[in-house]
Amino acid sequence: MFNPYIKDFPALKQTVNSKRLIYLDNAATTQKPQTVIDALTAYYSQDNANPHRGAYALSVRATELYEAARETVREFIGAGSTREIVFTKSATESLNLLAYSYGMSTIQEGDEIVVSIAEHHSNLVPWQQVAAAKKAKLVYLYLDENGMIPKREIETKISQNAKIVSVTHASNVLGGMSPMESIVKKAHEVGAVVIADLTQSVAHRKLDVVKLDLDFAVFSGHKMYAPMGVGVLYGKEKYLEQMTPFLYGGDMIEAVFEQSATFAPLPQKFEAGTQNVEAAVGLSAAIQYIQTIGFDEIQRIEKPLIQYALQRLSENSYLTLVGNPDPEDRTGVISFNVKEVHPHDVASILDADGICVRSGHHCAHPLMSYLGLTATARISLCFYNTEEDIDRLAESLKHVRRWLGLGFE
Repeated sequence: MFNPYIKDFPALKQTVNSKRLIYLDNAATTQKPQTVIDALTAYYSQDNANPHRGAYALSVRATELYEAARETVREFIGAGSTREIVFTKSATESLNLLAYSYGMSTIQEGDEIVVSIAEHHSNLVPWQQVAAAKKAKLVYLYLDENGMIPKREIETKISQNAKIVSVTHASNVLGGMSPMESIVKKAHEVGAVVIADLTQSVAHRKLDVVKLDLDFAVFSGHKMYAPMGVGVLYGKEKYLEQMTPFLYGGDMIEAVFEQSATFAPLPQKFEAGTQNVEAAVGLSAAIQYIQTIGFDEIQRIEKPLIQYALQRLSENSYLTLVGNPDPEDRTGVISFNVKEVHPHDVASILDADGICVRSGHHCAHPLMSYLGLTATARISLCFYNTEEDIDRLAESLKHVRRWLGLGFE
């Protein structure tokens, strides 16, 4: 089937091991469209300067581009003000900022921090540190047999002692979507704040942080066709105002005296040092590219592709799918294992056919232990993938065991 968007991505036009590149690792990082590459080139060619600090033309243009990118992000996620949009280097940094600037000052001994067992380490380890430092309790929402958070977990685990509920919107291992509306409702009933990791969902469906009533949300640019090195922290203004800075130094201060300092207003007080302006410009270009395509079109391509991939993979009798086999209400993250073959070997053999997949624990050790696994192979789809990509994958997987002398399918 013809896909009109492949041509927009230069990296997808290459060959690997004399085979046309099949890129199926979009949950780790997406390829970049030419419009994003052009935006970076234009910035460095014409507008490169420190923002907020110079009275000359280049610095003014850099500032305008940087703040225009903030407005683009604000509109993209439905935030009420650019004061609620903080640029970081990644979702990981955003979550660490929340752990140390909000968690450390808010959590007290005996309080509970609620996470799901499906969290990426970046939304788990920082909360472990907060819980340990403050003598609080880390409470887990566990999954049902389909890898989803059941209602009973939400109702019983988010108790009156919960002060922070921090969950992924979509699992980077299982692809399943968290019931965010139910989680937010229950958390707010008990007075807890909700942090949503939108990293695996923000590029696939339209999200509105105000309609979802999220207190905080985070995501990374590089998983949504933008450059590496830029992330976003959204926070309700009332909470961000209360929080102390995470990093100190230039560009986040109002005034500095010998023994004290005052800090810049939102969002600058969380953006110390010279920022990654070019990556913010690239993020803005990526968002504009996504909006040009539209989420209706993205879903029109991705939903049947997910169903097709699940169907083709299930035809392999030596292959076990991990997670919910239902193609509805999930992203294109699909994890699997091939009988008697380590996922790293699966990935290496597929690479010989020019097919890029992920292998390992996917920065989710507790989830792997919960599932009784040490690792999986993982594909992750987006709108520039095609049924032909899936067919190539399915055919290559038929030969994985043969290459290791384990017999044929």
